[in-house]
Amino acid sequence: MTGPGTAPAPPSKGGRWIQHWDPENETFWKETGEKVARRNLYFSVLSEHIGFSIWTLWSVLVLFMGPEYGLTPADKFMLTSMVTLVGAVVRVPYTFAVAIFGGRNWTIISAGMLLIPTVAAFAVMEPGTSFSTFLLVGLLAGVGGGNFASSMTNINAFFPLRKKGWALGLNAGGGNIGVPVIQLAALAIIGAGGGPRVLLGVYIPLIVVAAVMAALFMDNLENVKNDTGAAKDAARDGHTWIMSFLYIGTFGSFIGYSFAFGQVLQNQFGRTPLEAAYVTFIGPLLGSLIRPLGGWLADRYGGARISLWNYVGMGVATAVLIGASMEKSLALFTAAFVVLFVLSGLGNGSTFKMIPGIFQNKALAKGLQGEQAAAYGRRLSGASMGLIGAVGALGGVGINLAFRQSFLSYGSGTGAFVAFLAFYAVCFAVTWSVYLRRTAPRVPVNTATSEAKPQLSYAEV
Repeated sequence: MTGPGTAPAPPSKGGRWIQHWDPENETFWKETGEKVARRNLYFSVLSEHIGFSIWTLWSVLVLFMGPEYGLTPADKFMLTSMVTLVGAVVRVPYTFAVAIFGGRNWTIISAGMLLIPTVAAFAVMEPGTSFSTFLLVGLLAGVGGGNFASSMTNINAFFPLRKKGWALGLNAGGGNIGVPVIQLAALAIIGAGGGPRVLLGVYIPLIVVAAVMAALFMDNLENVKNDTGAAKDAARDGHTWIMSFLYIGTFGSFIGYSFAFGQVLQNQFGRTPLEAAYVTFIGPLLGSLIRPLGGWLADRYGGARISLWNYVGMGVATAVLIGASMEKSLALFTAAFVVLFVLSGLGNGSTFKMIPGIFQNKALAKGLQGEQAAAYGRRLSGASMGLIGAVGALGGVGINLAFRQSFLSYGSGTGAFVAFLAFYAVCFAVTWSVYLRRTAPRVPVNTATSEAKPQLSYAEV
């Protein structure tokens, strides 16, 4: 038997199934939990990182598909939109997969699946290939977008509430940084005279390494397995859909701009592929690196507060982009776009930190305490993260379609930026009205028992 002050150790590495997991127990966390959680976090980041790189692979490839490929700018925006769409949709089943297969097991499977789009792209990447073939192969790359959902759901279960902002921020930031890494790799390879197939050839062994590392060093949590009903419960909760909407404004912006930035520079400012590649990685890189800081700030000051003011900053940066676009100022346009990337990354961290706090708050409001409250929060927040991540990624589809229409209608991205500015204003209003305008009491009293129950304020989530 395990007493409340003892820290049962996870089973030996050979089993890879941890029967007991109680990260909210300070003794358990300090003696055994933290070490195991961090190990799983680091190798989860590796797999998710490769997944993001493969998902955004076509944001790089389209830059080097010149006139000989026979694709118009509208074709390229359509291609990247559809890749983003698949990456968003598969996040839903990927969330369920953690409960069905276990976090470690699914990481191995999902990492291995990245070989399919990479090998397929290697086979067809040449002039003369039809647009429909490129589109089909591009759709396969969408599976890389699903790795985020399963990874976040898995890592959420490993860490205590007080550490979730940092852990989820690091996990997601390490994954997000796969976007600028593949852009930098492409820049180096093309700059050295290599072709797109060289880039694809580099990633094939990296995928194998990620799958093997997951098999050797990650674990499954028994208390997460077979809880597929959590997703249904999360889908019924209004906060899941409110946070999905807010996440469109942050992650949707990040992934949408990651796919579109280089194309906008090419089509609006006449940059060559190599000139565009020299710039496009900067925004995603800084946005990825700052995501853990967004989680840390949310841990310290409250996710809702950080998110609120972050939307203000995104609105200001977008307004500058509109001015720079109209004045045809490449330097100002590029600087403002990079700032917008940074703010989208910061907001990614703060909005995702809000999710565990919201469901912990709901657990305490129901009268649950201790491990019961923590288990309730972990269960619903983990399930909701996949749904929120899926809807948020759809924002990337909207951004690429908005750019496509803007270029078709006006010959520039200005019209799209005006729409984005309006959307950020709505995100600000929703964050304030739902999570900051009326905060829950910090210590509500159960009138039936006159017992005070500690409860989070929504301003703290």
